[in-house]
Amino acid sequence: MSTPSTDPRVLVADLRADLQAANYTVDGVGALVGDVASAALDREQSLPALRATEGSSDPAAVLLRVTTLGRAVTRAALDAALPRTGTAGAERLGLVRAAGSAPEDEVKPLVDLRPYSVDDAAGTAHWWLVSDLGELATGEALSADHVLGVGGASLTLASATIRTPVERVLDLGTGCGIQALHASRHSRRVTATDTSERALDLAAVNAALNEVALDLRQGSLFDPVEAGERFDLVVSNPPFVITPRTDAVPTYEYRDGGMPGDSLVQRLVGGVGEVLAPGGVAQLLGNWELHEGQSWSQRLEEWLAGTGLDAWVVQREVADPALYAETWIRDGGQKSGPRFDELYTAWLDDFAARGVTGVGFGVLTLRRPLRPGAPLRRFEENFATLSDPLGEVFAAGLAVHDRLAGLADPDDLADLTLQVAPDVTDERFHTPGDPDPRIVLLRQGGGLRHVAQVDGDLAGLVGACDGELTVGQITAGLAVLGEEAVGEVRTRLYPRVRDLIADGILLLP
Repeated sequence: MSTPSTDPRVLVADLRADLQAANYTVDGVGALVGDVASAALDREQSLPALRATEGSSDPAAVLLRVTTLGRAVTRAALDAALPRTGTAGAERLGLVRAAGSAPEDEVKPLVDLRPYSVDDAAGTAHWWLVSDLGELATGEALSADHVLGVGGASLTLASATIRTPVERVLDLGTGCGIQALHASRHSRRVTATDTSERALDLAAVNAALNEVALDLRQGSLFDPVEAGERFDLVVSNPPFVITPRTDAVPTYEYRDGGMPGDSLVQRLVGGVGEVLAPGGVAQLLGNWELHEGQSWSQRLEEWLAGTGLDAWVVQREVADPALYAETWIRDGGQKSGPRFDELYTAWLDDFAARGVTGVGFGVLTLRRPLRPGAPLRRFEENFATLSDPLGEVFAAGLAVHDRLAGLADPDDLADLTLQVAPDVTDERFHTPGDPDPRIVLLRQGGGLRHVAQVDGDLAGLVGACDGELTVGQITAGLAVLGEEAVGEVRTRLYPRVRDLIADGILLLP
């Protein structure tokens, strides 16, 4: 084997070629270890994959063991798995550390390197991602400057992001760069920022490894944005975790913004409109505190006041203070014991000091409107298991809102020919012996899986929406059947019809 180049660009190109040749991909690893071990890895359980790769000289098995599972391999095994790069090249790239130059000397990982794939509205992509070794590999608590790979929150935001082709995207708090890589497929220019120099270094490695051009900048929140810069899309999986601001509690850069309570997310919501182009969209993840006597939507309304932004917020989870504290203490790799209890106490004291009764988590879709008018305000709780991707759902929902805003007159709605969405089913619940249903539900099978309870007249109207009859014609028929004035039926049903359109249960022509 020839001596590896010292040029980082050549080394990265060699590594890319080696990974491709080894079939070190999501599908390749899945075929190698099997469905059970793959599912276990998704749950951060390594034992099944370790058993499946034990003693294997397959290049993908060697790479999986050393770069994801955190196990040492021999220098000879890694040289064979990376014939162009070699152990020497992997060392120069900062991926591993070798104990010596002999073939049987141990090589240990310094970072996590794993395959990643995506299939959404922007198409299919296969990448490799470098991040810091997690608890799966080290078995230890995370360091304060840990750079996270792809986690559940990352996947949630990637699924929710609208993938309409745009000119410029801003990724605030890029971490290892996963959202920026996603955005690169539907944007001419992607700017990615982070406060962490290490995160930006790893994001640069991932950009080079996957042949993506990123404009990387260091700084907090909107500080790296130049005066007058505007973006068509802003995405952010920010460090939103609500953490006690005491010396006894470590601050993890990837999840803690260094601000009290939920004020970091509040500042993002309040300031993002200043960097959005007209019609531009921001999609953020966030936590928000819940307080006695105030609904979660009221809290976010306060944040949005004066921004002029459209807002569609979906609350996906709610945790009580104890559960929230336990979740994030364990996330840092802390096991039960005196130190765990010390952190637990600090979290509960912090929440009690501000009267926090719980913490919500969700996805915020914000937009700078093109035209003046009352901004969209849509707040919904949705704890269902949702289908991916959701970006198309949010894009369609914003477009429907704009259409409905131009249909203020009841006659405008009456002239429409609507259709029932193809994934909607009608569920009816009867009291035994009663021929008429007591409850009628319209249920979406995909998207946000909305469920609407409707009465008999509205169910009849929906059932007649076949794309040929107008809403006015259907309403007139219902009025005759019910021996009512058409105006009364319109007054009763049209607001509900608008809601069904907004939810995507009824489709506009």
